[in-house]
Amino acid sequence: MADRLREALSPYLRAHADNPVDWWPWGEEAFDEARRRDVPVLVSIGYATCHWCHVMARESFSDPVVAAQLNDGFVAIKVDREEHPDVDAGYLAAASAFTRNLGWPLTVLATPEGRAFYAGTYFPPRPAGGAPGFGELLDAVSQAWTQRRDEVDATASSLAGALAEASVLRPSADGPPGPVQLDAAADALVALEDRVHGGYGGAPKFPVTPVLGFLLGHGGEATASARRSLAAMAASPLRDPVEGGFFRYGTRVDWSEPHYERMLYDNAQLLPVAARAAVLGDGLAVGTARGIARYLLDVLRRPDGGFASAQDSESEVDGERTEGGYYALDAAARAGQPAPAIDEKVLTGWNGLAIEGLATAGALLEEPAWVDAARETATMLLERHRGDDGRLIRMSLAGEASAARAALEDYGMLANGLLAVAIADGEPALAVEARRLVDATLDAVAEPADGGPVFAVPGGADPVLRAHDLVVEADPSEGATPSGPSALADACATLFALTGDARYLDAARAAVARVAEPMLRQPLAFGTSLRVADELARGLTQLVTVTPSAGADAELVRTTRRHGASVAVVVEEERVQHWADAGFELFAGRVVRDGRTTAYLCRDFTCRLPVTDAAALADTA
Repeated sequence: MADRLREALSPYLRAHADNPVDWWPWGEEAFDEARRRDVPVLVSIGYATCHWCHVMARESFSDPVVAAQLNDGFVAIKVDREEHPDVDAGYLAAASAFTRNLGWPLTVLATPEGRAFYAGTYFPPRPAGGAPGFGELLDAVSQAWTQRRDEVDATASSLAGALAEASVLRPSADGPPGPVQLDAAADALVALEDRVHGGYGGAPKFPVTPVLGFLLGHGGEATASARRSLAAMAASPLRDPVEGGFFRYGTRVDWSEPHYERMLYDNAQLLPVAARAAVLGDGLAVGTARGIARYLLDVLRRPDGGFASAQDSESEVDGERTEGGYYALDAAARAGQPAPAIDEKVLTGWNGLAIEGLATAGALLEEPAWVDAARETATMLLERHRGDDGRLIRMSLAGEASAARAALEDYGMLANGLLAVAIADGEPALAVEARRLVDATLDAVAEPADGGPVFAVPGGADPVLRAHDLVVEADPSEGATPSGPSALADACATLFALTGDARYLDAARAAVARVAEPMLRQPLAFGTSLRVADELARGLTQLVTVTPSAGADAELVRTTRRHGASVAVVVEEERVQHWADAGFELFAGRVVRDGRTTAYLCRDFTCRLPVTDAAALADTA
């Protein structure tokens, strides 16, 4: 049996290297082998900190009898969903035809052409709870493959056609949602709020941080709802009181019995939400933000400046394997136990979220060390996560780059992170790099057309998906993180506010219009798109405060940071021209008045008279 996973970069794949299953990594070679043997393909998708992935690995993939079934009758492919999000998205869409309980591990049966004909999630080794045992499933699939092949091929072809059709987004004829529609979406979300325990919807209950971001900025009862939910989550078992990080979700409505893995993306996004809540007057939110930042910087940050993608839910406590047992201990008791393992792979997009979170929160809460850390990570990614052709790579581990293509989310999330640092520190260099990333995705659209995709991955989608005609448009929903298109729409809105270039405004509007109908129908799944649509509907506000090189009015700077404008930049006078020369029109002609720190507040580049008094600026918030 070949040992193909031993040298994989993905910690998830390496964890399966000792299985008796003859695993293949994702690639054309596996499908070639399936065609050569004329056997179906089993695609098993998971990630390193997934609890039920661990369980299925121990129960089924480590069983020599089950492994023999797999090896004899299938080609088995192991995929890290975090390394190959486009592969995961495509097969998740296919799996939705067979089960409503989507999640990981994802178990997909496919033809040698990669087309799914059956799918599920976790399968126990023996029948339990109405679910077939994994061995029984393999027997049934093998029988169908050899005795009812026409039916299998017909199912696969029909499903592939339906997915291709369903993946085409048709933009709203009315364009992006307007204020009335966005108010209705906010009201619908507030109606989902659990007024007892906080959060939205029932169990299992997730932070849905993109939704918190939309509600927090929408005003009125929407903002109050977001503040209540954040406070409830921070006081609940969802948050680790020792290290400050949040767990992935609660299995009960009161957030108890959390799923104990801790994800970079949850904590990266909750950090600026907590900082904004603190600025609105939530005193406890300051501690929440500081705890999250401490967790990011002390636990997840790697020596090279990148952030690890997650921390496991399981660990050994007093020699016993347990899920969550470590987190039940206080700080002193933890010191004598091994901490849950860290998934050390560095993902470009998720690191972009961490950069954005640290830079934004650092500026709001006057924590320059957070901004410095964000800048260092941004610099590292630009140096190590770009190929010779300038395109982003998806992932690295200990400095070694994965061959996996970057996804749209990598471009969008990193662009937002770079813009956040530039806005926080007043230096334009990273904003220039962000613009290059966004431009690359706009230029990569092969045939721009009304209603067509707004953004595309430079260099094209995953080559295996392309070769098998399995490429589907990126999933626009964003329950836990922004989608690629919504992240890029967000970056485009910021770039328009800084440059005045209508290309970015048009792209942001078009991207939001493409998801207007599902966004308004299922607002819980479109938090970032709702937030961008809200800003576009209200009109972008821009605030530039110019400080003399000799010093700044601390109160006016603080008021600028916390004003609530779409973009709020504090910049030294000697750097203003650098911004203008780089094409950021917002900065043209901005100077200090009478040697004093001077603030310029604009709406869509129409500006009020400049002010040099913090109270006068505060009155415009």
